[in-house]
Amino acid sequence: MDRDLRVADETRGPVETILRRAAWRWVLWVGLQRPPGYLSAMKHQHAVAAHFAGTWEEARAQRWAESVRARLNAPAVSFGIILMTPDYFDVAAEVLEVIRLHARVPLLVGCSSQSLIVNEEELENQPGLVLQLFHLPAGEVKAVHLTQAAMEDLEAPGDWHARTGVAPASTRGWLVFADPFNMDGESWLRAWNEAYPGIPAVGGLASGVFEEQRTQVYLNGDVFEEGIITVSVGGGVKLECVISQGCTPIGTPWTVTRADRNFILQIANRPAYNVLVDTFNGLTDAEKEKAQGNLFVGFASSEYRDEFRRGDFLVRNLLGADPENGVIAVGAMPRTGQTIQFHRRDAGSATEDLAACLTAARERLTGETVYGGVVGVCNGRGRRLFGKPNHDAGLIQEQLGPLPLSGFFCNGELGPVGNRNFLHGYTASLGLFVQTGDR
Repeated sequence: MDRDLRVADETRGPVETILRRAAWRWVLWVGLQRPPGYLSAMKHQHAVAAHFAGTWEEARAQRWAESVRARLNAPAVSFGIILMTPDYFDVAAEVLEVIRLHARVPLLVGCSSQSLIVNEEELENQPGLVLQLFHLPAGEVKAVHLTQAAMEDLEAPGDWHARTGVAPASTRGWLVFADPFNMDGESWLRAWNEAYPGIPAVGGLASGVFEEQRTQVYLNGDVFEEGIITVSVGGGVKLECVISQGCTPIGTPWTVTRADRNFILQIANRPAYNVLVDTFNGLTDAEKEKAQGNLFVGFASSEYRDEFRRGDFLVRNLLGADPENGVIAVGAMPRTGQTIQFHRRDAGSATEDLAACLTAARERLTGETVYGGVVGVCNGRGRRLFGKPNHDAGLIQEQLGPLPLSGFFCNGELGPVGNRNFLHGYTASLGLFVQTGDR
């Protein structure tokens, strides 16, 4: 754990700095030997996250909310994140009222999820809720609820700025909780990228009761079953994103030389199917076994690179292939001249990719103060993919911890690739609240 992430207000002098960082490494090492849940009992100056297990009991919840607030060693709460399983749908408004009052939360946002994440634990299909409280010195946090009907009236970027009350220069990132069933996510995202170009947005689409196509999103005391909650983070805090699409690149980058709609006809002036077959045949026998049925296509986020690396590609589904005509179908609209690379996705590649992305983030954030994080992971991850509990949360704590963390399992994950935000699948989308020099 040779890293140099800072804990806020805990670096005084050179000697004390070394001692405190060594102490945090020791805490993390000891924590990894302990059973899940130990982080939820830790106190912190800037963020805490905790889990309320089981069915709703108001008196017990009041005491619990007060205890969570007591673990935040700060004069005030800046804002809170609440994530609830569908078991709480019918009492959600009551839950919000209790949490806001007894945890003393001025701004509360969140959504429903079939499974929850708290610190180092992934609580899959267990009834309960997760609450995370933040104290962000010099931070500015502002939230708004948008419905599909309201968004249809917003045309120019200035319309979006007026509706949110946030200008591009005033925000350093967006946290997003969205209903997947009653809004056009792709249309919203296109307009959002134009309104806030180059500004990262991280989060995801809520999950709930799929058979009823029912989810919830939360803003303060209000429960909504449609629309999207967007939370601007600015002032002395920025939102740093770690996006792991769970894939490993295979073969080499290629250039699309002929495309039509979502079909790639030619790659490097050869039938696209032939290039796919050659890429597959170039793998080792072990790699071929892993790639069977797990092939995807990555589209370069920018053509202005001398060398392409992991994370430079937006990964989309390989929908099918026609050997006779040499055509492949993809879950995107490729264009002639675009750089692509085939990818493989399985449990091993997902672990490799997340570890690599977290390592890069740790190095990128060396010397910076990270207050806490929130993560959205695909419903297809967790035990279903990795065959064991706490995979993603555990890796995050291993690389960046001890980190106060909340999270939810999504119907689609949101995060940037390059300078644009996209909806993803099979992805882990982590947003880190990081101190800036603007205080």
